[in-house]
Amino acid sequence: MEFSAADFERLLMFEHARKSCEAQYINDPLDSENLVKWGGALLELSQFQSIPDAKVMLNDAISKLEEALTLNPGKHQAMWCIGNAYTSIAFLVPDVDVAKGNLDKATEYYQRAENEDPGNEMYLKALEVAAKAPELHVEFTRQQVMGQQALVGGGGGGPSASSNSGKKKKKNYDFTYDVCGWVILAVGIFAWVGMAKSLGPPPPPAR
Repeated sequence: MEFSAADFERLLMFEHARKSCEAQYINDPLDSENLVKWGGALLELSQFQSIPDAKVMLNDAISKLEEALTLNPGKHQAMWCIGNAYTSIAFLVPDVDVAKGNLDKATEYYQRAENEDPGNEMYLKALEVAAKAPELHVEFTRQQVMGQQALVGGGGGGPSASSNSGKKKKKNYDFTYDVCGWVILAVGIFAWVGMAKSLGPPPPPAR
């Protein structure tokens, strides 16, 4: 998958944030705010992974965010981020029933976040998006299947088969990026850029 300069900058920024949060966790494992930032960084980084790796990273994000809720049960930002993670996972699985289970969990966490911070526009927006998500999931899945059929249809033996395999792998990454990026755009990730900046700039590359 090819990234734009802006995407690559985001990738570096959130990877730096992830490493900083990991280091902070070693120093203070009871810092719930750090766990939320860590989960958020993983949520962003999941956009740049293959579908299987994105699922692993999203589940890791949920684990960190759930840990934050264990320490601070009223941490509505963590609830909201967990909702985002479950929404992303739902759009990465073609099975309608499995996706619905994840979307139901997402709605539950969005509602919990809104209950903790009534009237929060981002949480209300998340609930609005979640209500439309099942229909959008069907459309996403249909488009993915059509794209795969188009690649298979052009297949044959020899070099063309190898070329198609490469295209399929690229399609895998592109689909993850499109889906997770859509979720983050539609739901509205809060100030991760500001959060990452607060951790300081990434270290300069070694010379």
